[in-house]
Amino acid sequence: MNHLNNMKKQIKSYKIQGNPNNPRIIKNDKYRKLVQSIKDFPEMLKLRPIVVDENMMILGGNMRWKASRDAGLKDVWIDIAEGLSDEKKEEFIVKDNLNFGEWDWDNLANEWDNKKLNEWGMDVWMTEDDVKEIKNPVNSESDNPFAVEIDTECNYIILKFTKDIDWIYANNLFKLEKVQATNQAGKHFRTGVGRVVDGIQAINKIKNES
Repeated sequence: MNHLNNMKKQIKSYKIQGNPNNPRIIKNDKYRKLVQSIKDFPEMLKLRPIVVDENMMILGGNMRWKASRDAGLKDVWIDIAEGLSDEKKEEFIVKDNLNFGEWDWDNLANEWDNKKLNEWGMDVWMTEDDVKEIKNPVNSESDNPFAVEIDTECNYIILKFTKDIDWIYANNLFKLEKVQATNQAGKHFRTGVGRVVDGIQAINKIKNES
């Protein structure tokens, strides 16, 4: 049985190796928010250090390490995990990226500042301006995909939301994206939220949430 030793310390960022087999990535806006969050609160990296093995290969925190470099940090806090077998290292990499919890939407709506949550990089919440934009789409030319037209050969149900918090939840659950609408001449006339979701995909998402 291996004996696990760990040691937390601060070292130069370039001495750490990114893990080429890291299965977790963060892209675009979410990554920019991660970089900004590190700039705003660099002390958090000491409270939640990057986990590496005895060879300085990252086991947990690949994206935080990359973002910290883009944030201009030369030094990072690490926790060295020694004595793990290759199998345990692989298990750690996956389990470190799992999220078993879920958000308490009522608590978030009533006790937290949604603007701050958005600034901190939370991807399951939107500001009031975002909600207004969804309800009242602004006309604009863009590269967004075109809206799905209603097909009379398919069956549909319509979901009605009377509360903003419920609409926000559904919007994030189904990952609704902005789409372009066209007029009868086939020209773009406004951009809004695509509200047609594949039925089977919607059912699967609901099942996964329950």
